[in-house]
Amino acid sequence: MPKIHFMPIDVTVDVPEGTPILDAALDNDIQIDHNCGGNCACSTCHVIVEAGYESLDDMTEDEEDMLDEAEGLTETSRLSCQALVKTTDLTVKIPDNEVSWEDDTF
Repeated sequence: MPKIHFMPIDVTVDVPEGTPILDAALDNDIQIDHNCGGNCACSTCHVIVEAGYESLDDMTEDEEDMLDEAEGLTETSRLSCQALVKTTDLTVKIPDNEVSWEDDTF
């Protein structure tokens, strides 16, 4: 079973293959904002994939369009609602604006 290591909170979780990064986070009480509910209609669930990026599927045009709105965009940025975990372990950085999110309802 692949693992996702979430930074900077330094938490590693096992996830079934095919799970969106957002679902893996939320299922393990890791806060990632997701204003549209994970429907690729906003950029609030933006994360930076620091390891394992090459194992993810290519972005769809919709994801590329939404990702353009994200703060702190990098070459390995993805919307966590759209990036599905494959067989490779991932290291994912939650941007600072997400880490400081105060609302614990999700």
